[in-house]
This record gives sequence, C-alpha cells and structure tokens, in this order.
Amino acid sequence: MTASRRAVLGAALGGAAAVTTGLSLPARAASWQQKWAPSAATDGLRAFETVEDDRANSHPAGHPHIVPDGDNFRFTMHTVDRDTMTDRQRQEVTGLRTGDSYLKWLPGQTWRVTYSMYIPSSLKATTTFTHIMQMKQPGDGSSPIVVQSLRRVNGVQTIELNLPISNTLIGRTALDPLHDTWTDVDFQIKVGDGTAGSVRWILSRGGTTVIDKARSGVDTFLADRVRPKWGIYRSLGDTSGSLQNTYLLLTNLRGYQLV
Repeated sequence: MTASRRAVLGAALGGAAAVTTGLSLPARAASWQQKWAPSAATDGLRAFETVEDDRANSHPAGHPHIVPDGDNFRFTMHTVDRDTMTDRQRQEVTGLRTGDSYLKWLPGQTWRVTYSMYIPSSLKATTTFTHIMQMKQPGDGSSPIVVQSLRRVNGVQTIELNLPISNTLIGRTALDPLHDTWTDVDFQIKVGDGTAGSVRWILSRGGTTVIDKARSGVDTFLADRVRPKWGIYRSLGDTSGSLQNTYLLLTNLRGYQLV
C-alpha cells in the first residue's frame, strides 16, 4: 500500500475518543493497536483461521481456488464451482490468525480491518447475493451479521454494506468505477447485541474517498464471537447473465483493536 493510501485510511478514523480512568488520573486517549498484519508472500494461507476452498470438491481440476499470488491473496471462481449447498458458490477464508492462535472479536470490543481489493470487470454485481466480505458467528447455519456485497439495483451494478439481521443498508455506491482498479477498504465494527453495536464503512480509490458511511445503535452480535470472512460467495440464481469465470485479489490486510 502506498504512503498516500495509508494516510487516507488513517485520516478516515476521525480521531479517538478520550477515556477517563479516574478523577485523579489524566484522560487517556483510546487508540488503534495493530493486532494482525499478514504477508501473502511469507505467511500464505496461514494468515487465516480456516480456508473454505471448494469444500464440496466440485471442481478438482480447478484446485486450488484460493492461493497466495505474490503479495496478494487470490480467490478464483469458475462457473462450474459448487458449494455443499448446490444453489451457490463459495471460495472464502475466515478469521485473523496470529501464529498458533487467532483473534476473537467479542461483545464490547471495537475492531477495524483495512485492506486493498482488486475487483475485475468479470466479477459483476448480481440480482441475487454476491458477497465479497462477511462478518459471521462461527459455525454452519448462522446468519451473516455484516455483508459487503455486489448487487444489481434497477439494473445498475453497485457495491453495498448491509446488516442482514435488521436488513439495514449502511451505504451503497456504483461498482463500475471500481472495476479493474485497486480500492482501499476501511471497515470498523463495535461488537454489540441489540442496539449496542456500530459500524463504519469507507471505500477510497487513488486517494479519494468514494463512500464513508457509519451507523450506531445497531445489532452486530449473535452468539459466541464475530469472525470476518473474505472471498467470493455468490448465488447461482442471478437473472442478469452476470456469472462468469472470475477472481478477486486482496492485499495489505491489517487488523486493529481500539484499546
């Protein structure tokens, strides 16, 4: 990531709130502490808690679908790929691994992930779901808590952030200007049940902010913990003819906790 990109992401934080620890002590500013900084070239897929690469073994000739590619993580999706639920496709990684352990996002904590993504024009928005980032409770069958999705709205390709628990749209912007270029993502979440949670979603390109949306008083917790996921997870029910062989690149992933 260039210095200018890092500056934009840092400036987007908008400052940290002061926290008082007692009347006799000076105020201490909360700050983001980096907890995760994997290198695709060095760490490979050990950067993640789990890897869901064609878990139904639907396309052995295409293996592996998720690989380190230089400094990038590459997720490849073929039209013949199928998940264990055969009406959809999934090539995803989960979690933030650090050595032999992984980071746990728990209620009351505030976390932030930043990274750059390359969305080729072959990875199109669809009339049904195409998610390229999720926040979920670990385990099968649980609903997503947060999704960053590529969705067609009245025929227009968009990228959006949504909270499926309450069907709350945080923000949406046009996808076409982000095709075939690097886009910086800054996602922040306070983990909280009921109305105790909050999120902020920032996309920028070439040092210019594309969208910056936030929402507080929202539900960002189901049970156990919150775990991030990245990759391509899409329905085969698209009616726009947008499903193609495609891929997604991610690089410079970083994880921070507000402490």
